[in-house]
Amino acid sequence: MTNLLKKIFALAFALVWVALVPLSAQAAPKGKLIIFHAGSLTVPFAKIEKAFEAQYPGVDVLREAGGSTKMARMISEVGKKADIMASADYKVIDNNLIPKFAGWNVRFASNQLVLCYTDQSRYAKEINDKNWYEILLKKDVVWGHSDPNLDPCGYRSLMVLQLAEKFYGMEGLSDRLIANRPKKNVRPKSVELVNLLKTGNMDYAWEYLSVAIQHELKFVKLNDHINLGNYKYDGFYKQARVKVTGKKPNTWKIRTGKSCTYGITLIKDGPNPEAAKAFLGYLLSPEQGLKVLEEMGQPPFIPCRVPDEAMAGKLPAEIKELVEVKN
Repeated sequence: MTNLLKKIFALAFALVWVALVPLSAQAAPKGKLIIFHAGSLTVPFAKIEKAFEAQYPGVDVLREAGGSTKMARMISEVGKKADIMASADYKVIDNNLIPKFAGWNVRFASNQLVLCYTDQSRYAKEINDKNWYEILLKKDVVWGHSDPNLDPCGYRSLMVLQLAEKFYGMEGLSDRLIANRPKKNVRPKSVELVNLLKTGNMDYAWEYLSVAIQHELKFVKLNDHINLGNYKYDGFYKQARVKVTGKKPNTWKIRTGKSCTYGITLIKDGPNPEAAKAFLGYLLSPEQGLKVLEEMGQPPFIPCRVPDEAMAGKLPAEIKELVEVKN
């Protein structure tokens, strides 16, 4: 090839490259991206949002956090617009959003419950994984949990008490503990309890391990039979059953114990599907979003999971390679 031909090819290549750059820029997602998510995801999602927006400067991520059940109902019952819903219990998505508002549900992370406290909590120097329930039974101890009707951490907290009764063989333990927990100590979402702990207005609160680590709280880590953190004990966990409000007024449903598994989905007819799919691709990447979760005390599933091939077939191209079929 002559030098002239080489120069022509080089010039042609350069012209094509210059022409394509604006197209690539135009193809990048932009606009507002609305994400509803569990309160326990607030800290890692804040970090992931910052990194995602740096990679996609045209996107403005707007996050709203709260109890997962409440956030899902904001979509399904109140009609609030959202692009993505991430739940602390993947079953919330199954029960409230599929099939009308979402077509699939990816399980992406796990967690476990711990009993959190601070140095100023009563009996802070005495409590451990053997005597924690004795401490919570003391009349001068103030402890609480989130609302089981609004927040998975709430009904999981009650499940922990039931499982402790089974594991320790102490009949009536759960009821005795609840009797020493006034209704005013039940808050809408678990992360609200963090401030009560840090200000000394509460001695102990049930939280996820990731929340305890992110907020630098002291905590009692419980036996795997009790903490809802090990899927191998799902057979034991299912002995726990908690009654919560249903979708319609004056209706109820029973939540059955199961290991803590987080789920995420794309909302049908969301206002910004392209940005949403880009975010999901970033979040579910082991080198990006899942790495942040791991660093913040929340073990991710790598790869993430869906239960069957039918659901896998509904996933957007941006995340297909990041998800496997596994029950």
